[in-house]
Amino acid sequence: MSWFKKLIILVIAGVFSVVATVAASYWYVKDDLPSVATLKDVKLQTPMRVFSQDGELISQFGEKRRIPLKLEEMPDLLLKAVLATEDNRFYEHPGIDVIGMFRAFTVVAMSGEARQGASTITQQLARVFFLTREKKLIRKIKEIFLALRIEQELTKDEILELYLNKIELGHRSFGVGAAAQVYFGKNIQDLTLSEMAIIAGLPQGPSVLNPVRSPSRARARRNIVLGRMLNEGYITQAQYDEALQEPILSKLHGAQITASAPYIAEMVRQEVVDKFGEEEAYSKGFQVFTTVDSKLQGKAVAAVQKNVVGYDERHGYRGPVATLWQATAQPQEDGSVKFAETEPMTDEAILAYLDTQHGLEDLVPAVITGVSGQQAEAILSGGRKITLPWQGLNWARAFISHDRQSHPPKAAADVLAPGMHVLVRPDAGEWRLGQIPGVSGAIVAINPKDGAVQALVGGYSFAMTQFNRATQANRQVGSNIKPFIYSAALEEDLTLATLMNDAPIHQWDEGSNQAWRPKNSPEVYDGAIRIREALAKSKNVVAVRLLRAVGIENTRQHLTKFGFREKDLPHSETLALGSASLTPLELATGYAVFANGGFLVKPYVITKILDDQNNLIYEHIPVPVCAECEQQDLAAKAAAEQAAKEAAALAENADPEALLEATFAEQTTATEATAAEQPEVKVPAYAPRVLSAQNAFLIADALKSSIWGGGDWKAGTGWLGTAHRLRELKRQDLAGKTGTTNDVKDAWFSGFSPELVVTSWVGFDDAESRLGKTAWNNNLGKDQIAGGESGAKTALPAWQEFVGFALKDKPQVYIQPPVGITSVRIDLKTGLLTQATDNSSGFEFFKQGTEPKTYVNSSVQQLPTQNNQQQQDEIELF
Repeated sequence: MSWFKKLIILVIAGVFSVVATVAASYWYVKDDLPSVATLKDVKLQTPMRVFSQDGELISQFGEKRRIPLKLEEMPDLLLKAVLATEDNRFYEHPGIDVIGMFRAFTVVAMSGEARQGASTITQQLARVFFLTREKKLIRKIKEIFLALRIEQELTKDEILELYLNKIELGHRSFGVGAAAQVYFGKNIQDLTLSEMAIIAGLPQGPSVLNPVRSPSRARARRNIVLGRMLNEGYITQAQYDEALQEPILSKLHGAQITASAPYIAEMVRQEVVDKFGEEEAYSKGFQVFTTVDSKLQGKAVAAVQKNVVGYDERHGYRGPVATLWQATAQPQEDGSVKFAETEPMTDEAILAYLDTQHGLEDLVPAVITGVSGQQAEAILSGGRKITLPWQGLNWARAFISHDRQSHPPKAAADVLAPGMHVLVRPDAGEWRLGQIPGVSGAIVAINPKDGAVQALVGGYSFAMTQFNRATQANRQVGSNIKPFIYSAALEEDLTLATLMNDAPIHQWDEGSNQAWRPKNSPEVYDGAIRIREALAKSKNVVAVRLLRAVGIENTRQHLTKFGFREKDLPHSETLALGSASLTPLELATGYAVFANGGFLVKPYVITKILDDQNNLIYEHIPVPVCAECEQQDLAAKAAAEQAAKEAAALAENADPEALLEATFAEQTTATEATAAEQPEVKVPAYAPRVLSAQNAFLIADALKSSIWGGGDWKAGTGWLGTAHRLRELKRQDLAGKTGTTNDVKDAWFSGFSPELVVTSWVGFDDAESRLGKTAWNNNLGKDQIAGGESGAKTALPAWQEFVGFALKDKPQVYIQPPVGITSVRIDLKTGLLTQATDNSSGFEFFKQGTEPKTYVNSSVQQLPTQNNQQQQDEIELF
């Protein structure tokens, strides 16, 4: 036999052997091969995204960061970078690359180990979806057959698109869209050639080649990718040279959040998980839309942070974060101060230290490097050097306690020294010394017409603590409870003109064996005072007397109408002074009853949820206020009652035979109507009425006096309410109430217009800590507020800043008197009718039938009614 025949036989035998091996391999693994048909309908795991009502991204939740993209949305150079690096013959081979496989098998034969892979993009896709990354021969065989199947089911473009959206690229980023965001904080269309090359080089080792963990390895891998692109003619020499010189600047980026509402986002996350479970919530690409207005939310965040920082600064500076080296102050003859520094750190050492430190919100770590006169020099992370001017330092008198501060500083050396690690923040184009506030704050704004939460801030910083004080902090509400106490009194036919006795109370409590002496704050007593004025001035003893008049249990039951839980309402007279513990959201919900005319709305945040294909899977159906609907229902009820009465009267006088015939006809008609197929009628749901329109109006109007007071106070003939600072907003459609708890541990302000209800709170997370008081700081002048903290001083500023923004340029909307309200001119001292038109008189609203019937100092006296007699005897009674 010639050598040629032997060669032919050998080749045939080899081919047969290969075919037999492939067939045997397929037969061996075929039962373990999954169906690749599922790839046609694959659902990529994408995180849940939360949006404001105007479409701004609030947050993103999910273990895997993924931004699914269509192939046409990906830059052409990125596609070429991936192909050049991972599978340059992708569009030519049938799913496996024989040349690459031969090279890999040769390595296995020579070394006995699978050191080198030859996986095409299709094979990698098969492994990502169906297999593991282990380098075993059986896994490789399965991978080959799966790749061939995938190529039969999907087009090349579909395979490439799936691959680029599915591959893991490090730091929980999956797909090239997420990698662009995570490593560079960019949309994929905005990447440079260098950045595209970095991402294209990640699939082979995302944990070690990513630019955050190892910029040097990422640079080396990028250069390899660029070289392959140049060799394939995908880029020019000039593009290659430019990309090669580009520095690698990368850090971890979160989702591109465009609206700051982390506390809202956490509320949404919990609700969605409760509805759908964690697996679906975090992986199905839900798009959750909320009631939050991004502009209002941004202002709410700014208002809370500014207010909390303002409190913190006026109570003094608590010192540096750390001292890196000692610097001893040495006064000079000219009055200046120099420092003797012990082993100061070099700039390089300072920068290395700062790289390990973290700021919070707008606070930035800095190290003081020089102090002279009324300014200081500092260095920030990255090497930037800044100057702290006197305007950024003069607030920093030393903190002694919440009630005491040291003398105001006169020079920068009174506050700072070289070597101090401090926190600074930008302020109107300059830098200001700062510190992490010890106090907390919250604000919540809802629409009183349906309960939609329009803005909510649960603390100074979500990064510092995720505890949501707006919804989770049950705190004593102080005088914020008084409008509800007064509302209960109006239900007993007291009026806003009823005279009360504003005088000290002394009562022995047998249970505690001690005296019960509630006091006004400040301890000023006016004697006989009208209920309107007592509410506006926040008279504690009047609130106690009203509680006694109504009864504790009756008052507690009345307060539950506003959505307050009975267990949160103490069964004692301290209820009148605000010992009840509520959250800011609960309190705002209660005030909404006054704002909307007597209806209890239920706060909500989520409006709708879409899936990853934009299909609606959940929609919240609001339960709005509808006074007109209520009137229609009442009218229909009255008409039905009248018809029933007429039918009864007709039946009583009708001929029995005629009545029987009419009844039979009516039953027949009813039967026919029932038999007919009727369309389903959805009965709309409306917020329930819990308070009469008259009561709600009277309290809402009385709360305006907290802002505007009464009479001519500038001339000394009038008086101011506790919230008189809100006059600056120049809006007469606002109403509200301050609140300060016993020992000044909590400060509140709740107020509203017919369109918006807002509650602001300030206090320490440690409920035993007092807000304290501040002394005068000559350095701050008119920018400070000295004295004890209170609702008006501590909580109202955030409310004012937020509401001033929210209602800016919006027309004033007034609550109109409902049916059953009348207005008469009264004498302001006695609450009786008067014919005077000077400052001693004014108009007052009353529920019809409760207005006074007697004129003050009238020669014609009318017979006293029960109400008049009660009014005249009020001081003695209460």
